Amino acid sequence: MSLEHFQKHILPYKDKLYRFACSLLSNAPEAEDVVQEVLMKVWQRRDTWHEVDNMEALTMKMTKNLALDKMRSKHARTDSLPEQYDWHSDAATPAERMESENQVAYIRKLMQQLPEKHRIVMQLRDIKGMTYDEISEALEMPPQQVKTNLFRARQHIREHLIKTESYGL
Repeated sequence: MSLEHFQKHILPYKDKLYRFACSLLSNAPEAEDVVQEVLMKVWQRRDTWHEVDNMEALTMKMTKNLALDKMRSKHARTDSLPEQYDWHSDAATPAERMESENQVAYIRKLMQQLPEKHRIVMQLRDIKGMTYDEISEALEMPPQQVKTNLFRARQHIREHLIKTESYGL
């Protein structure tokens, strides 16, 4: 296949792939990297294009997989809650601020301990603000499974927070 075919039939998906990657990653530079990598892989496999029935579906799936790989990476796990996440008011005392910062750090640690499916669903729903349907589509998971994974993730976090509050563990 030719460069002309690539420009005419595949590059038009670029914006859609970028929006999809952004919805998963909530990070424009990482989304751009994912889309660039997908387009490079498609170009490198240009000899097999004739075997593909739906190039748009293939590129969307490749984008989803690469974005999820980025989320699974160590870098994405440590950024699950923004560092500047503000849980306290301006009227909080220094001790209250320190306590809330410690709690955010503890929640980050608990999220890293979650099973991968639970952690990813929780990040997409609670951190990135995606709807259940968006998560279901992005992860190719039934909506009920998304809700179950989110429930279990939240339950795990809640149980550990209650233990810490009750027993100081």
